[in-house]
Amino acid sequence: MVDTVRPMSDAVMIEVSDLTKRYGTRVAIQGLSFTVARGEIVGLLGPNGAGKSTTMRILAGYLAATHGTARVAGYDVALESLEVRRRIGYMPENNPLYPDMRVREYLRFRARLKGLSRRRVRERVDVVLEQCGLTEVHRRLIGHLSKGYRQRVGLADALVHEPDLVILDEPTIGLDPHQIRSVRRLIKSLAGRHTVLLSTHILPEAEMTCHRMLILCDGRVLASGTPEDLEQRLARNHQVVAEIAAPEETLRAFWAQRPELAAWEVTPMEGGFCRCVLSPREPTDLRPQVFAWAREQGWTLRELTRHRYSLEDIYVQLTEPEPAEETEAGDEG
Repeated sequence: MVDTVRPMSDAVMIEVSDLTKRYGTRVAIQGLSFTVARGEIVGLLGPNGAGKSTTMRILAGYLAATHGTARVAGYDVALESLEVRRRIGYMPENNPLYPDMRVREYLRFRARLKGLSRRRVRERVDVVLEQCGLTEVHRRLIGHLSKGYRQRVGLADALVHEPDLVILDEPTIGLDPHQIRSVRRLIKSLAGRHTVLLSTHILPEAEMTCHRMLILCDGRVLASGTPEDLEQRLARNHQVVAEIAAPEETLRAFWAQRPELAAWEVTPMEGGFCRCVLSPREPTDLRPQVFAWAREQGWTLRELTRHRYSLEDIYVQLTEPEPAEETEAGDEG
């Protein structure tokens, strides 16, 4: 359970404890507890309906929680909402812009709404135009911009008042691959100067952008950590991959006789090689043993590595129920 006693450490930007939101009988989020450090880029990862947007709207002060507490920079979101809003830049999923306003005009208008002085407005608008790559289009009507440029305008709006925390709900949705890369670079450049909390259901997006991730499903946190931390949770079976030049049937017969293996898989490859995925019966690194076996049998060993899990593998394993029965050794081949 996250400690909610003030004063909060200066190193912590977001502190959520037992946060719950209900819409009638439907529970959108239930018992969320997590913290985000200053300067981090943290992703809320999960499918549509996982509770990502609800969590962000509560943190941004747009939605009241049913139960639990949330603090931003030490301020209670429910009880000190004005202080919280001063420290947050929020870009919702459906980016609400004024299409009949020009880019610079819109950003000046938004900066004034956020309480900046006229002199400060000029300074900050120039900065975010440059920061978000909007200088060349600053005179254009927002309604005439591409989706990628409109997303940049939304980001510039979120950044114009120099918030401590930037909350981005699905910031790359609907963009083409080039636009996604551009927005991703911009988000990564914010690390350190700003804390960033972003949501996405695009697995590679979180892996490439975030320092740490919270995986949500059905309104609950299933797991949290860096991509490496999450991969280690799956690596508990210590699978290894070996590419060996030997007949497929010879390898199948050999692995079937090895009591050290809990499961194995053999896939033929070009050039007389086979790809072998081997799972040990005990939690141990099989690579030295596989190397020794290959040398004893006179096999050419082209590759011998730990099996790498993608973020998609991690998410699927965390959200799928455990199988009723374990796979028997050799059946995977």
